[in-house]
Amino acid sequence: MDQLKLSALDEEDLQVLSAHVQDAVLTVADIRFLPKEQKAVFVMNRFVWDKNADKRSKQHERRRSALSFSQVTAMKAQNIRQDAKAEVLELLAVTFSAKDAPSGEILLAFAGGGSLRLTVDCIEAQLADLGAAWATPNLPSHDLT
Repeated sequence: MDQLKLSALDEEDLQVLSAHVQDAVLTVADIRFLPKEQKAVFVMNRFVWDKNADKRSKQHERRRSALSFSQVTAMKAQNIRQDAKAEVLELLAVTFSAKDAPSGEILLAFAGGGSLRLTVDCIEAQLADLGAAWATPNLPSHDLT
């Protein structure tokens, strides 16, 4: 598969982007908020949901990817220890709540109840793979009870 490059400029686009980053893993150290540039950047190991596992080896793929948001005026963390740089976070979903359209808040929800809330002037997001894929035998799963 070719490297993925997506942009999101509205809520529907953001839902597509969210599907591609579901179950991505990153560390707290992989999160950057650049207030002067009004950007938030997340470097992650994205699970490749849009490719079926190899039938013989049962191998799936992960790729190093960057998710960035522009027009970010604030970022707030909840239940994420910012001093624990090696803590691994598993991204579950990226959603948008309009406050005074087109502005609003983008919520990145993580397994275990952690979240990041980005205050944005509008939705302007990009997702780009940064390199080759690698194999993983692990398929993410969630306890739904």
